[in-house]
Amino acid sequence: MSAVSSTIKLGTFSYLPPMTREQVAAQVSYALGRGWTCGIEHVDPARATETFWYMWRLPLFGELNPVAVMEELDRCRDANPGHYVRLVAYDRIRQTQGLAFVVHRPS
Repeated sequence: MSAVSSTIKLGTFSYLPPMTREQVAAQVSYALGRGWTCGIEHVDPARATETFWYMWRLPLFGELNPVAVMEELDRCRDANPGHYVRLVAYDRIRQTQGLAFVVHRPS
């Protein structure tokens, strides 16, 4: 995950310093522990403040292993190094996002 900060505020945790890999993994574990489905989105910096981002593959339905989610985040970041990447955790019971935050900011 990138340690580059930015002045663009993009949701949960954006007013805090960038998260370490361990902190992102803890949030992934929290989301999975609540039964939420993790999904990954990315967008180029020119569109970062728009509502819709590109979905990176399908959400990880049924995934219970935080390591698998972290590996998928890495794949998205490696394939899109100039894009913002965020993790979205969907709460299927409430039919909404339970968590969404940027895990990579382009340099």
